[in-house]
Amino acid sequence: MKFFCIGRNYVEHAKELGNEVPDEPVIFMKPKSALLAPNVPFYYPEFTNELHYECELVLRISKNGKYISEASASSFFDAITVGIDFTARDIQNELKKKGLPWEKAKAWDNSAVVGKWKTIDDSIDNTNINFSMTKNGEVVQKGNSNQMIHDFNKIIAHVSTFFSLNIGDMIFTGTPAGVGEIVVGEELEGFFENESLFKINVQ
Repeated sequence: MKFFCIGRNYVEHAKELGNEVPDEPVIFMKPKSALLAPNVPFYYPEFTNELHYECELVLRISKNGKYISEASASSFFDAITVGIDFTARDIQNELKKKGLPWEKAKAWDNSAVVGKWKTIDDSIDNTNINFSMTKNGEVVQKGNSNQMIHDFNKIIAHVSTFFSLNIGDMIFTGTPAGVGEIVVGEELEGFFENESLFKINVQ
């Protein structure tokens, strides 16, 4: 199992970090060890002083595939949820200045939170999904899948051009505007429409 993550997939988020809006999906990866296991506390990592949350829709891959077409891409995932791509922003900014990879800022142990899965069925319109996240009960991020620069099918087709997709892989599809800092003692809760799919406390 591996994580594919899509960066800068919402215009307003790209702008808030001063990044250019990309012409094609920006791909980075997290290893299996990045997953925060269920019922395991989330601890603020000691190597950063600026930990940011990024709430995203996450797809679960259900078939093995390579060179998948956009037309058939929807048959390659069977469930969806909301999650968090945690980022050590201070480390990322230093790496970007030096033109170095982001792994130390993005792919560390427990840097990926995944909520409860919702099975894809006729009740879910992949082109019109509302999702949001609260911090200490206040909404800090909200988005809709129709605001994505690159939709689910294009993401899957593009990723599979370069990497084989395997059953159980997950794709973080990008975060909307509103990313920000989190500190010890605060609580994050993620919603798919109005349903809470995860809640974590930073320790």
